[in-house]
Amino acid sequence: MLRENTVISHYRILSRIGAGGMGEVYLAEDTLLGRRVALKLLLAEFNSDEDRLRRFEQEARAASALNHPNIITIHEVGSEAGFRFIATEFIEGETVRQRLRRERLGLREALDVASQVAGALASAHRAGIVHRDIKPENVMLRPDGIAKVLDFGVVKLTEKFAEHLSGPQPPGSEDKSEDKEVATLGLVTTEANIVMGSPNYMSPEQARGFAVDARTDVFSLGALTYEMLTGSMPFKGASVSDVIVSILERQPPPLSECLPEAPPNLQAIVTKALAKDRESRYQNVDDLLDDLKRLMRRLDLETGLDDYPRAGNRDATGQTGQARSTGQEFSVRSDQVLTVRATSSAEYLVTEIKRHRRGFLLASMLTLIIAAVIAYFTLSGGSHPIDSIAVLPFANMSADANTEYLSEGLTESLINNLSQSHKLKVMSRNSVFKYKGQEANAKAVARELGVHGVLTGRIVQRGEDISINVALIDARDDTQVWGAQYNRRLSDLFTLQEEIARQVSEKLQLRLSGEDQKQLTKRYTGNAEAYQLYLKGRFYWNKRTEETMKKGVDYFNQAIEKDPAYALAYAGLADCYALLYEYSAAPSRDLYPKAKAAAMRALELDDNLAEAHTSLAAAYEYEWNWEEVERQYTKAIQLNPNYGTAHHWYSAYLISRKRFDEAISEARRALELDPLSLIINTALGRALHSARRYDEAIEQLRKTVDMDPSFAEAHFHLALAHEGKGAYEDAIREFEKSLELFGDKSMKAWVARVYAESGKKQQALKALAEVMALSRREQASPFAIATLYAVLGDKDRAFEWLEKLYTERNYYVVFLNVDPALDGLRDDPRFADLLRRIGLV
Repeated sequence: MLRENTVISHYRILSRIGAGGMGEVYLAEDTLLGRRVALKLLLAEFNSDEDRLRRFEQEARAASALNHPNIITIHEVGSEAGFRFIATEFIEGETVRQRLRRERLGLREALDVASQVAGALASAHRAGIVHRDIKPENVMLRPDGIAKVLDFGVVKLTEKFAEHLSGPQPPGSEDKSEDKEVATLGLVTTEANIVMGSPNYMSPEQARGFAVDARTDVFSLGALTYEMLTGSMPFKGASVSDVIVSILERQPPPLSECLPEAPPNLQAIVTKALAKDRESRYQNVDDLLDDLKRLMRRLDLETGLDDYPRAGNRDATGQTGQARSTGQEFSVRSDQVLTVRATSSAEYLVTEIKRHRRGFLLASMLTLIIAAVIAYFTLSGGSHPIDSIAVLPFANMSADANTEYLSEGLTESLINNLSQSHKLKVMSRNSVFKYKGQEANAKAVARELGVHGVLTGRIVQRGEDISINVALIDARDDTQVWGAQYNRRLSDLFTLQEEIARQVSEKLQLRLSGEDQKQLTKRYTGNAEAYQLYLKGRFYWNKRTEETMKKGVDYFNQAIEKDPAYALAYAGLADCYALLYEYSAAPSRDLYPKAKAAAMRALELDDNLAEAHTSLAAAYEYEWNWEEVERQYTKAIQLNPNYGTAHHWYSAYLISRKRFDEAISEARRALELDPLSLIINTALGRALHSARRYDEAIEQLRKTVDMDPSFAEAHFHLALAHEGKGAYEDAIREFEKSLELFGDKSMKAWVARVYAESGKKQQALKALAEVMALSRREQASPFAIATLYAVLGDKDRAFEWLEKLYTERNYYVVFLNVDPALDGLRDDPRFADLLRRIGLV
């Protein structure tokens, strides 16, 4: 057992919170990002056990490959000082098992949890992952009602046959070994000596040791749903063998015996999920999810709220009390919307209408109650808050295309404002702007981006007047939570943006801290003209060409002229200078000092701008001030965990320090926030390649190329991954494709390098001659030429070009520590001296 304040990597142990057959679990502080995590350590005696190591690593790979709000998030997998560890989000709450030991779940809550688990499984199945161990111990319930699926230690990753049962379980329906993991509050479990699945929740095919597919998870979810509804396992026995016989041969008691109020179609859903013949079962979990949602919508319409009696039932206000069989209690919310804490069924009200002589009065009351319930659910978005959102590009309905900056700018401003809340996951601009100009279906968008809510809008500008229509959709049941129309003067634009952001956060039911509220409605300028010029600057910066980037510089400078204290405009200026190097022939020595100056001015005015800290970090990379680079990226992420660019650029920095697990983790986090970004998808492939995990890198980069075959950067890094693996023909093909797409003949140096590595020395020399001829009149990559000479064995020429890299302060110095082509130089004192001068050792 580790002592408090023990440090492993950058995690400081706070307390021990659980243990299982293979590992111990600790509450720890991530000292880099200032957050609490659950840290699972593999027991030392298992470090040499290949099977347990495989399961421990498989657990992490499976969970980290998934991106879904109902699946536990893996932050990092690593090893240090003899410890192997997995760091995950720390989830406060309790498991379904812990909850069931106190009480069964109410009907509406049980269906809601089952639907969330179904959504998580649907995401896993689409990724080719079958969980195989869905049970009450592996579903966490957060206080806000969000369910999280845990334990990917026994997943099926391929189409192999499932493992046969390998040993007996202790008798009884509740294995005490499971209790040891209950207190982990969300850490993925990896217990020793457990067969592929828990006996009481196994599908028949799983129990027989047959091959399994996604339908086995449907069966296990059916068993979990049955137990949540009734408080009793559907399949029991005094021993494991008895349980398996029950699964194979017996039917559980009908729901009506334990839950008389259960709707008939709920029994049909559970029966179909628990069909012993998998051909008769739901064929995929999406169909089960659709049936659950339809049932929940019907119950909402009939009763408005979960009014089935159970101990500790929560009413509409979130207060806990005993459910009552009669009567209603009225209350008025702070926003003056009438709501009802419904504690009786609609059938009761109808009976009362018939029984009372004053039927008209009660009929009016019933109408009022139904209207209030509908109003509550329309305005509050249902019983669970939306904790993730995509703000789709506002449609420009004006006749003038020159006002396009307005619709794009307002969209981006709302994204930035909402992302200030640490409790809300907000999709970045890059991902949502894929849907620009499309009639996108909110539910389909939410499924693709992995969010619960979608905000849409339309803008019409007529002279100095502007009209904006906004709608917030809960994609979980495809209902409109809130909508509004605003008619204002153009000069009121930034006030309007703040108002929309504030109202959206209220309708999302976010419980924001005072600081979050302050950031959400923060006004960066009081000058309406400066704000419009800033929006134009961002509009052109996002176009990502040399010409538009320079236009961005011009508009940001104009905004600063209008308001010299406009910190956000300085941050935009810094972003332009930081990226211009990639899109123009201007030397980095002219651009990065300007980026640094603009970023530092922004931070002098407002030290809480994540964008400015990120740009300043990039400027410090040019200066090789690595300590400041780390500090600025860490600060940016602390200020705004939703800022995908900070995670993306930080990942590249971590590669240069050979901190590969962290680099991969940051790239995955960036991708979670920006799943459709081509450059961030490529960044994850680059991080995997740098860690020499070539197969994973190739898989990731092929996905990126499939997203857009014309994206040259993805082809380039795919070529590097093929090269690292030794697949030289594939590498040459991808390098030539990237050369064609980039239109840069000097990239022939990379092709020459592969020729040299594959033993084709004459072809390599010929390609080298072409590159050297080009280098006299075009900018060739000193790094590529240096590595080519290194592969050819000409160390002196290689170091000549590495010195050129050093003199130019070329960005590619970040790869000196990791590129395999330089392995032959690493023992040379000149290489160590170069790394020392750059500060990479």
